[in-house]
Amino acid sequence: MTQVITDSVLVEKRGHVAVLTMNNPPANTWTADSLKALKCIVEELNQDKSIWSLVLTGGGDKFFSAGADLKLFADGNREVARDMARLFGLAFEALSQFRGVSIAAINGYSMGGGLEVALACDLRIAEEQAVMALPEAKVGLLPCAGGTQNLTWLVGEGWAKRMILCGEQVKADKALAIGLVEEVVEKGTGLEKALILAEQVGQQSPSSVAACKTLIQNARTAPLQQGLILERELFVDLFDTQDQAEGVNAFLEKRAANWQNK
Repeated sequence: MTQVITDSVLVEKRGHVAVLTMNNPPANTWTADSLKALKCIVEELNQDKSIWSLVLTGGGDKFFSAGADLKLFADGNREVARDMARLFGLAFEALSQFRGVSIAAINGYSMGGGLEVALACDLRIAEEQAVMALPEAKVGLLPCAGGTQNLTWLVGEGWAKRMILCGEQVKADKALAIGLVEEVVEKGTGLEKALILAEQVGQQSPSSVAACKTLIQNARTAPLQQGLILERELFVDLFDTQDQAEGVNAFLEKRAANWQNK
């Protein structure tokens, strides 16, 4: 187990799982530096073939993340706004494109950019006390880090409009009901549950998981016929990997597969 520390994001590697902890108390707000750090961390993890999944959580016991520090936008500077929007986009899009499985362990308030980073993950586990919202319009802003797009994809237009246009906050149980999160767990157990889910990922071929994730996310924008063609192409491409032969032979020999991510 190794650990790397940046100013605002903690990275701990536990076997094939990387745990990222937002660490900017008291509310784990995002800054230009932390957004740059997140992008670099995800890119480095993409190059580390031993890492198959990623878990993101917030330091402390009250906030997952409260998003951006509004003091950055108090003077109405367009260039600051443009730069921060770009950094948010680069960081959260890098997270969305992580080749493995990303899981948000939402352990408290998840507001604005704090919810958008969870939306950029593949899966979301919320603790029972968590509250989620995209309240940017209440302060004359809008969600600019994928919130309007990713939330709509997950929960549908109606609930996206309630949360964004009406400023409605969603508690964990409602988030589960509308499909915003995949599971609700007791307070203090979100990270543990996310790690269990990450270990389940480790039972799958990492090569297959990466290909399947590409296909699932491709369905958001590509026509069905193109997706079906790509599905068959990526299926055949797996036969260029060691994991394909290992997986089939392990099953036939009634043993656990020894994945190499190759």
